[in-house]
Amino acid sequence: MAVVYDKYYQVENLFGEPYPELIEFLSNWIKKGTLLDLGCGQGRDAIPISRMGYKVTGVDNSRVGIEQMNRIASKEKLALKGIAGDIFAFEDFRNFDIVLLDSMFHFNKKDKKRETDFIKELIDKIKNEALIIFCIQDSGNKVKILKDIVNDTGKVEKMTENEFEYVYEDAKTKHKSRTKYKMLVFSK
Repeated sequence: MAVVYDKYYQVENLFGEPYPELIEFLSNWIKKGTLLDLGCGQGRDAIPISRMGYKVTGVDNSRVGIEQMNRIASKEKLALKGIAGDIFAFEDFRNFDIVLLDSMFHFNKKDKKRETDFIKELIDKIKNEALIIFCIQDSGNKVKILKDIVNDTGKVEKMTENEFEYVYEDAKTKHKSRTKYKMLVFSK
């Protein structure tokens, strides 16, 4: 099966640096444990988080992105392992202290049920005291839908919510875009 991002990831480090707000939060988090980065792509978040002392597992359906990330992890001897696979099929959440979902949910009509069911399953299966970090575009009703899903479970509480802006620039075409985001952190 062809994976769309395999084509895009021919450009290494396509999406640039991680969000400073995410890095700041994890830098200040005292428990530098295990982190699962679902939809890790080329490792934009996973690589710097691993450099901070976290043991990171990244899952993404792009073999190209995973291979790039694993190459860097091997070269730098990072505690980082990339797995090529479908995040929606991943179920081993109990082995992680933190689960990161960066730009994974859009709640389009055709995906909303699948994404909703996945979030509920994730919350149900993570261990007590684990964190879930969502970085999500702050457009349309995405943030409200996410909050409603999470609140309906009654199993986690919100720790923090930060607004920020993501700036993307395509080096080749010089196209530049700005997107409003929110980072929501929940604890079980």
